[in-house]
Amino acid sequence: MTINIQEISDRIELKQLVDQLSNYADTKENEKQVQLFTEAGKVNIINNEGKVTFQLSGRDEILNAFAKSMAGFKSVFHMSGQQTVEFIDDHHARGVAYNYVVLTKEEADELITTQEGVRYDDYYVKESDKWLIDTRNSHFIWRK
Repeated sequence: MTINIQEISDRIELKQLVDQLSNYADTKENEKQVQLFTEAGKVNIINNEGKVTFQLSGRDEILNAFAKSMAGFKSVFHMSGQQTVEFIDDHHARGVAYNYVVLTKEEADELITTQEGVRYDDYYVKESDKWLIDTRNSHFIWRK
């Protein structure tokens, strides 16, 4: 397998994209987070049976949903794991990324912690020489 300099650069940029999305989620910088999606980006939540249970389309809808879903948590923590990428062409790629997510909130003076294992099936598009997420299929594999 031969990898050229551009592919190495693209792989680094795609890993940075996925990690930065998690970083912005942790700091609740949702406005910055949605800029990592294409203007018409999509987020799909998929259950363990493979069925889409929730869909978001466009930066505004993603922003509103992300901000609302994180508002009740005292702290948010994403640990990015492995990522694999397959290039379709010079401007399109698909990837799989894993995250370990910890969410904390206070209820009745008690700290409640939720842990999740998440697999993201992503489709990326390179626009104006910058990689963005076009579609993110979120599979919440386990929760405790």
